[in-house]
Amino acid sequence: MDTLFSLRVFREVIRCGSFTRAADKLGISTAMASKHVSHLEKQVCAKLLQRNSRSLHLTEAGEQYHRCCVQALETLDTAAERAAGGADTPQGRLKITMPMWFANPVFSGWLAEYRRRHPQVSLDLILDNRKADLIAEGIDLALRVSTDDLPPSLIVRPLSDIRFYLAAAPDYLAAHGTPATPQQAARLDFVLPSYVDMDSVRITRGGDSFTLAPAAPVRADNTLMVRQMVLAGCGIGYLPEWTVRRDFESGRLVRILSDWHILTATLYAAYADRAFLSAKVRSFIDFLCEKTGAAAQTAKAA
Repeated sequence: MDTLFSLRVFREVIRCGSFTRAADKLGISTAMASKHVSHLEKQVCAKLLQRNSRSLHLTEAGEQYHRCCVQALETLDTAAERAAGGADTPQGRLKITMPMWFANPVFSGWLAEYRRRHPQVSLDLILDNRKADLIAEGIDLALRVSTDDLPPSLIVRPLSDIRFYLAAAPDYLAAHGTPATPQQAARLDFVLPSYVDMDSVRITRGGDSFTLAPAAPVRADNTLMVRQMVLAGCGIGYLPEWTVRRDFESGRLVRILSDWHILTATLYAAYADRAFLSAKVRSFIDFLCEKTGAAAQTAKAA
């Protein structure tokens, strides 16, 4: 039995979470997919998968083996691409994980533009705030605004700063007044994220500073939900510029304390340390640097 193909079957079974779905994608029978995994288990003399009629999951040995398997196959695939002369042409599936609030008109517009530039690259997007194992899950690139949950084995590259603004709905401000100072803003209700500590945020203007520590009767574990609650008139929120740019332009939201610097986060790209970076990953990182750089200049001018 072809061990290299068995490795590909094993990777696809874990990726799909099912022997049947993996077999369909690879064009083989479910029974044959099972035989390929059994072949690997016999070779390593260890159980790689625990399976029953309803689910399957990796054993401890299987987790280690799968991690090495994915890394080895990606190295072979990239080497084959280089040997075929395609190393400089972005192509293939690009699997990216990113925070959930990246589901916004600005970023989705960038993704559409990237696809127009590189039609041979297909995008597999995972919107999730959880910590992901890039190698084990076959993820090419992680976009994060924090490096706290990233293992030291990854290459982490800062791309750009993302500015956060204070925003509120016009109806909320009509009912409670538009704050002209941080002290006035601190007396109003805020909608805060629950997945990060923003109970106390220091804002600045020139040589002045003020620590905002407002009441937050509404919290959410999703930035998109924070935005929706702000739109609904529940209070003021700290929101990334990408998510509220069009809200400000349309008047759905109003920027509060626009002469104060509220908060800046750094966008990072993280990827596995490999001997060489594939053209698709390299092209996407370069594209993001271009778009985020232009966006940062626009934000500074605003």
